[in-house]
Amino acid sequence: MLTRHSRSRTLALCALPVLALFGVAAFAPLPFTLAQPGSTANVLGSDHGTPVISIKGEPTRPAKGELRMTTIVATGPTADVGIGDVIDSWFRTDRAVLPRDSVYPTGGSEKEIEKHNLEDMRESQDDAVDAALGYLGKPKGSVDVTLHLADVGGPSAGLFFALGIVDKLDGDGRGGDLTGGRSIAGTGTIDANGAVGAVGGVSLKTQAAHRDGATVFLVPKAECRQARAELPDGMKLIPVTTLKGAVSSLRNLAQGHKVPSC
Repeated sequence: MLTRHSRSRTLALCALPVLALFGVAAFAPLPFTLAQPGSTANVLGSDHGTPVISIKGEPTRPAKGELRMTTIVATGPTADVGIGDVIDSWFRTDRAVLPRDSVYPTGGSEKEIEKHNLEDMRESQDDAVDAALGYLGKPKGSVDVTLHLADVGGPSAGLFFALGIVDKLDGDGRGGDLTGGRSIAGTGTIDANGAVGAVGGVSLKTQAAHRDGATVFLVPKAECRQARAELPDGMKLIPVTTLKGAVSSLRNLAQGHKVPSC
């Protein structure tokens, strides 16, 4: 049986390893990545003097308004993230703490990850072209589409590349702009059949969109809850699952009709 004195001494001794563990954690790097709102780009405009979307073989229309794809900026795969960084980010609405593996699932060096992200971007661009032409009923090969966007990797701009192509070739289908003259932002992957897929960091991307003047945000339907988490005042969320649905929602919005919301 332990006396009061011996119990106190035992508890103190037991606490030493715990304190040591916290001491190590305070200085040891953690398997997290810190993210914040990144840049946005109007796919109907230019990037460093080069049109983001160039089309040959079909007449195009001068599209008004903006279709802004959005990004996040994250610490690199080898960056040291300490417990102080994590705690600071938890208390900020413009920062997010993400498992490193969720941001860099392929692993590897920074160069290898950059190469993988650029390959994902190229594949996404090809799928965006196929989805847009398929939606418009144009056979592959009848239109030459070139997509240019420097310093951006990954597949999350796919939906907006496809929407930009549709707007430049067909607008709203009635002679007007697909955007209705608004600044529309959003995110989402796309496959060649026009299905929209989820991405990451949507609550940060809505903040980037708001910062750059957008008032409407298209979000993959599966991520509505995350998008609402830190939604800026005045930002309208429209859930999408397909390119066809996204185009339909933008047409209805431009005409003042009811559109889906998260």
